[in-house]
Amino acid sequence: MTPRFDAVGLVVSDMAAAVTFYRRLGFAFPDGAEEQPHAEAVLPGGTRLLLDTEETVRSFHPGWSPPAGGGRASLALACETPEEVDAVYAVLTGAGCHGELKPWDAFWGQRYAVVHDPDGNGVDLFAPLAGE
Repeated sequence: MTPRFDAVGLVVSDMAAAVTFYRRLGFAFPDGAEEQPHAEAVLPGGTRLLLDTEETVRSFHPGWSPPAGGGRASLALACETPEEVDAVYAVLTGAGCHGELKPWDAFWGQRYAVVHDPDGNGVDLFAPLAGE
């Protein structure tokens, strides 16, 4: 038996804010997902992004509490071009999302930026630099 990677799950404090954020990035959450305690978006290739409210997690793990301090994980989203990194970053920060790192040309050959989702999870945006 070999388990296969199927989903990434995030615990969210505000489902509507999280669904709105990820929809801006192209995740296809179904209509009404923002009002549910659990929501899923199927990604290309079949992997899923799962969102659960804090209350949902506490319903089966009563002692759970949100972690304190900085994030330890992030989602990394590939963009087609360096200009798309800049454009997506501008759309998200223009909508009030926290921009953690403004777009920059990283020494490893990518245009790179980091924004935070409404719960402070990092979302890395990247694209290869021209000629890389």
